[in-house]
Amino acid sequence: MPEPTEHRLPAGETPFRLGVRGLCPRCGRGHLFEGFLSLKKQCEVCGLDYSFADPADGPAFFVMSIVAVPVTIFAAWLELRHEPPFWMHLLTTFPLLIVSSLALLRPFKGWLVCSQYINKAAESRFGPPRS
Repeated sequence: MPEPTEHRLPAGETPFRLGVRGLCPRCGRGHLFEGFLSLKKQCEVCGLDYSFADPADGPAFFVMSIVAVPVTIFAAWLELRHEPPFWMHLLTTFPLLIVSSLALLRPFKGWLVCSQYINKAAESRFGPPRS
């Protein structure tokens, strides 16, 4: 039985490229987000229902993993090299952590939503297999 075309990406696109730009995984023209991190109910171009999408804490995990190491290295370097007062870390390290995290959250959430679409990801269900 041939694979349904419903879960194919637009030509020349990848889940990462579509997700980072916040575009619909089916048509590549509609938008995923309504606001900063809230998903729309459906695509305004092709009508794809986004209720399948539940990236949960995935974007936060990836962002924390990526941002934590460089910011921690910067904070350690700043402390060991200059021995600044605590408030200097509040003016440098803390904003760096917040801005970096916020800058990456939306692209990672878009990427995970597009990946869920193309891989037909769904919650696990216990019980007899469907035929």
